[in-house]
Amino acid sequence: MKYLRLGSGQGQTFVLVFDTGDEVVSEIKRFAQAEEVRAARLTGVGGFSQAELGYFRRDVLSYESIPVTEQVELLSLIGNITVKDSEPLLHAHAIVGHRGGGTSGGHLIAATVWPTLELFVDVYPTELLKRQRRELGIATIDLG
Repeated sequence: MKYLRLGSGQGQTFVLVFDTGDEVVSEIKRFAQAEEVRAARLTGVGGFSQAELGYFRRDVLSYESIPVTEQVELLSLIGNITVKDSEPLLHAHAIVGHRGGGTSGGHLIAATVWPTLELFVDVYPTELLKRQRRELGIATIDLG
């Protein structure tokens, strides 16, 4: 993955361009660590050779895996980067299109890029912290 800062100042935008075979979640986390991202939103399009999405089951407070085992178009990727336990935390949802026009969607757990992924990341000059909510089974943004 390569990236470029598109502007300067308090709020910054980056474009991230992924290579075939890149693992999406780990590359976004690597970028966030390198650029010390503490609060951001992201959007993107591209394609995957395979992916794992998730559906959060509130009855068991964990994600049920939705495996995507074929080449798909990434129709939409939206999410945010915050901080949890002093580390960048990615929270993203994806909708993927299958051959023939069907779709799958859910929480992005993992994905391998094919042929490319193009993300725009808007970074904010603040820090958003996530705190674990035991009763929900997830971490949510804590605004104090």
